[in-house]
Amino acid sequence: MGSILFVGLSIFVFIGIPIGLGFLFYFVPRKLGYPKTAKYLTIAHGLFVLTIGLYIAFEDQLFTKSEAKELVEEQGILLTDDFELSKNESMSAIGDYYHIFALKISERDRQNAIAKIKSADNFKSDNGSIETLMYQSAPDRYFGKKIVQNYATENSFVREYFEPSGREGYAPTFRRISISKTDNELIFEDINE
Repeated sequence: MGSILFVGLSIFVFIGIPIGLGFLFYFVPRKLGYPKTAKYLTIAHGLFVLTIGLYIAFEDQLFTKSEAKELVEEQGILLTDDFELSKNESMSAIGDYYHIFALKISERDRQNAIAKIKSADNFKSDNGSIETLMYQSAPDRYFGKKIVQNYATENSFVREYFEPSGREGYAPTFRRISISKTDNELIFEDINE
């Protein structure tokens, strides 16, 4: 029963409201004696809805290297050399969002990133003492403090960032950067549940 209600509500929000607004933009000015205004408002509304739909459909293809660099540098990992965006995927549903991308970085940027992670005050190399499920085990997902965790695994050096949302029921920010120990690859994950 709940899934039928969810589907019905989704259809109403994503299809019914835009179509209803289109009819409203067309018929109200037309009834008031402004047929050209009705036509232009309807066309503008249609283009707006189409633009939003296309952006959502092609979000992964429109993701740029500068956006990737900005997200990585927000976590304190600086990229000074040119890099290649080798993978980019995102998935979303109501209340959930997951974004992952992989970068082929230079050896110098890889070494600098590893040094940044290893020099952190809270760096841990012992796998047994690492809270690998920091996102799920955070003591207060909504009003706690910001946490940055740096550690090494068998295959990579990792920096995790967790920041509560500050609002009950809203997803906290959780980001993970993994730097491969063997390849010049950086993987960025953004998880909001």
